[in-house]
Amino acid sequence: MATAVDKSHPTMPVSSGSAHRRRLSGWVLRAVVSVHLVAIFGQPVFAGLFLSGDYDGLLWHEFGANVTTSVSYVQLIAAIVVWVRLRQIWPFLATSALVAAETVQYFAGMEGALWLHLPLGVATVVALAVVFITVWRRPLRPRPRSPHERVQTMTESKQEGHEGDDDE
Repeated sequence: MATAVDKSHPTMPVSSGSAHRRRLSGWVLRAVVSVHLVAIFGQPVFAGLFLSGDYDGLLWHEFGANVTTSVSYVQLIAAIVVWVRLRQIWPFLATSALVAAETVQYFAGMEGALWLHLPLGVATVVALAVVFITVWRRPLRPRPRSPHERVQTMTESKQEGHEGDDDE
């Protein structure tokens, strides 16, 4: 015999498409950060090849810079999605700082400003490694809504319910 309690609290959690998309956005961010880290770790290797006398290393370093910078912008998009879907702003803020640093570093390298390019490169690799560790160690779950947001959402849904009653 089923009781009212059984009906209101199902034993198995119901999985919705929305919950799946939220989980997916966190995993996409983790994947992009991982690709970004691999790409940026190649940069000192290619620079080292060039400094060792292999002049093709400079072409590889430039190609790697293009890939790394492109992946950083993809990471920024993924971080925005995590911010919107999971209400987690820290990945967006960290990625924004990385994108700014990588953009400055990219143009410093193109201009030959090695006094800025080299130390900023080291700092960027370290910062991305910290973001990588944090993204993989911290849970990327939806943050609970604040009481103000919950009241506002309830008010909006009640208003929508009343508007539907007037149409009948």
